[in-house]
Amino acid sequence: MPSRGGGDHAEPPEIVDVDFVAPRHLAGGGDPAWVTVPLHRACGWSYGHDPLMPRVILSSPDQKALLRLEPDPDGQWWTLHHAHQPDRHAWYASFGARTPVEIIAGFIDALTDPAATASAEADPYEPLQRLAWSPPTAGGDGLVSPDGTVYVQRLGSAQEPGAWFITATLGPDRQPVWQARFGEHTPPHLITAFTTALADPNPVLRTGSMRSLPMRNPDAVTRTRREVPAVQVASALEERVHALAARRASTPASPSPLRRPPDNNRRSR
Repeated sequence: MPSRGGGDHAEPPEIVDVDFVAPRHLAGGGDPAWVTVPLHRACGWSYGHDPLMPRVILSSPDQKALLRLEPDPDGQWWTLHHAHQPDRHAWYASFGARTPVEIIAGFIDALTDPAATASAEADPYEPLQRLAWSPPTAGGDGLVSPDGTVYVQRLGSAQEPGAWFITATLGPDRQPVWQARFGEHTPPHLITAFTTALADPNPVLRTGSMRSLPMRNPDAVTRTRREVPAVQVASALEERVHALAARRASTPASPSPLRRPPDNNRRSR
């Protein structure tokens, strides 16, 4: 009979199959919590809860930005509206259902970065040009990814620039997999954050990806399956929340505006 005096043996860690998918823009939407949970827990956005509606609505602490995630078979699932400010027009951004959350997070993280400074000089094309994106072969404005499945363009003209459209497809003359849209007044540094995340060559993690990948052609999508401890997968979101919370905590608060001292020599009336 085996001895029981040596203590219990530790249970082996639970293992899950994880796919690392590249290019990331064809990896499927992923888990929306990658965006919504850090916004609430790390960035202070409040949410409205309606258990009878399949949607999430988050408001920024200053109540100037509203993010809505709502399943819409005929439109964009993610929409963000930002109110006008004294020095900036109101603007919007929206993302289709299959826009990878890691790419949306690039935009949202730049929006909520307390240390970021808006720059009109930011160029959303620049991160793409560094990775050999090129103008479309059929002519026209914008840039196309080397594999031909993403097209980034800005409507309008140099004198009157318009909205930005970023479209992921499965090839020429194919229906879009997803589309991101940015209004003409969307701050350029935020769109640049999106295109930077879009062009990132690192794969993204997916579980059960065979059900969500818009394309399974190995010539277009690289899917590397690995066995990973379940706790490592589960902790990724917590680590992201902690990192963004630390970013917020490390930013010094803006000093209060100086107030003019009372004029003791002013005559009362």
